Amino acid sequence: MQSTQTDSPSDQAPVRAIEELDSVVIRFVGDSGDGMQLTGTGFSMAVAKAGHGFTTHPDYPSEIRAPTGTLFGVSGYQIQYASGQVFTSGDAPDVLVAMNPAALKTNLPDLKRGGTIIANTGAFTGPNLKKAGYEANPLDNGSCDGYRLYRIDISGLTAAALANSGLSKKDVGRCKNYFALGLMLCLYSRPMEEEVREIREKFATKPELADANVLALKAGFAYAESTEMFAVSYQVRESAARPGTYRSISGNQAAALGFVAASELADTPLFLGSYPITPATDILHELSALKHFNVTTFQAEDEIAGICSAIGAAYGGSLGLTTTSGPGMALKTEALGLAVMLELPLVVVNVQRGGPSTGLPTKIEQSDLLQAVYGRNGECPVPVIAARSPADCFDCAIEALRIAVKYMTPVILLSDGGIGNAAEPWLIPDVADLPPIDVKYRTDAAGFQPYARDENLARPWVVPGTPGMEHRIGGLEKHFLTGDISHDPLNHQKMVNVRAAKVEGIAADLPPLRVEGPVVGELVLVGWGSTYGSIAQACEQARAQGIPVARLHLRYVNPLPAELEEVLRRYKTVLVPELNLGQLSKLLRERYLIDVKSLSKVQGKPFKVSEILDRIVELSRGGAYV
Repeated sequence: MQSTQTDSPSDQAPVRAIEELDSVVIRFVGDSGDGMQLTGTGFSMAVAKAGHGFTTHPDYPSEIRAPTGTLFGVSGYQIQYASGQVFTSGDAPDVLVAMNPAALKTNLPDLKRGGTIIANTGAFTGPNLKKAGYEANPLDNGSCDGYRLYRIDISGLTAAALANSGLSKKDVGRCKNYFALGLMLCLYSRPMEEEVREIREKFATKPELADANVLALKAGFAYAESTEMFAVSYQVRESAARPGTYRSISGNQAAALGFVAASELADTPLFLGSYPITPATDILHELSALKHFNVTTFQAEDEIAGICSAIGAAYGGSLGLTTTSGPGMALKTEALGLAVMLELPLVVVNVQRGGPSTGLPTKIEQSDLLQAVYGRNGECPVPVIAARSPADCFDCAIEALRIAVKYMTPVILLSDGGIGNAAEPWLIPDVADLPPIDVKYRTDAAGFQPYARDENLARPWVVPGTPGMEHRIGGLEKHFLTGDISHDPLNHQKMVNVRAAKVEGIAADLPPLRVEGPVVGELVLVGWGSTYGSIAQACEQARAQGIPVARLHLRYVNPLPAELEEVLRRYKTVLVPELNLGQLSKLLRERYLIDVKSLSKVQGKPFKVSEILDRIVELSRGGAYV
């Protein structure tokens, strides 16, 4: 094992063929304590630095630490990367790196027939096999027939490499994920130098762990390089990406950077009042590290305090922001109604997750759309926009604050766990190309009325303490000009109507819809949020089969774009795939009286491209165009 501790490839490494690929899907799976998220992130960073298109899908249990070796304790990370644009993390992995029996059992059904299994034989012990429900070792009893199986004692090889590290047996065991990462970096022709640097930065305060993890990484790399087990290594063809500077970014990271950019574009301080909740907490973490950009973050004692503090900041002249997920959104509802009544600029980010109640907090779902559109007491309209991918969260964050400021209204931005935690390449924009956000505080006291409105039906934004413009606001109904408390029936009717008209008027401010495919025909797929990639790829594959299918994706779901009805009526059939029981379908049927067909999935998993493609084919061949 001495060769595993060298910094350069072994002089004795076998000469092997390199097989070029257009794309590959790799899934790392192991126990929730095996560091699979870290391994997958490290591999995706290596892919990003090579300039490939890629998309990832982290998948982990909701328990903080599920019992070791159990089926429900399996954590995974899937990545698809390619020489061209990548829409999804892939339907089925080409390669499965299984760190224990439970990981193999829960993920083997997903692996492509003929795919590759790299199994950590060191974990396939009697007790672990029993926990996974195996009566016999699946590596020996034919369960893996039909696949290329590579048996590697990752646990044992890591222990041998770190025999002189001075670490405890437990700490040595925690390093095996870096052995697996080094192995895969070598097999897929990626250098390890950048990962070495990342490890040393990550463990800068614990140099003994940094040294051990670097050694494990190099051991895995050298093992793959020197063993005769692998006759071929792989290389994904170079990507012809749009020129520019890219970085790997998750949806939550992109949202945080988007809100900072919006604050800079508006030359206005940003305030985040938030309570930690999976999977939205990373936005709070990211913004907490960006306080030098005139950002204030406040970790509140609960969800209600989080939104109320953001409303207070908006009243004081800052850009108000609060972040949450479904259960927290329910708790924020009353205060969100207050923000509608006050007519203050506020953005509420809902990184959706499986529900109801605690539900599936680490899994993907799109089931909060109706809550966002309707989920408040009274006539309480709120603009709602939805991000379609991790990188799109940056643009949507800017757009949400632009709408909030221009129309003096709270705005709901919908993401989800699949977007928030996943990563993809992001072309860092030129600041000069970003749309400006025009913030206008009212400072002229002459003729001031707190609820007088401009051409957008927005009332004036006044910083408290501005001379001659003292005013009071609250949750009780307002007089339509003075803002004084009013119980007058006709005044209430007028205020309800004007608040609704203000939100509906935003439709005139939206960009034109973009339809991909035939502009009139048999079938159009309508999507929103994280279904974007699966729908796009399914439509591409359908058109390659000669099926003339169109698609459009909605960023703005309340109000809906003004020309949407006219576009939908150009097609005989409208199909809406959603990770819920048909919520956008309900909205479209209600609004346009169109018999929308719904394709629903509520399994805590994203759509496979094949699931949508199968429905397209079924509709095209089954005479269902009606």
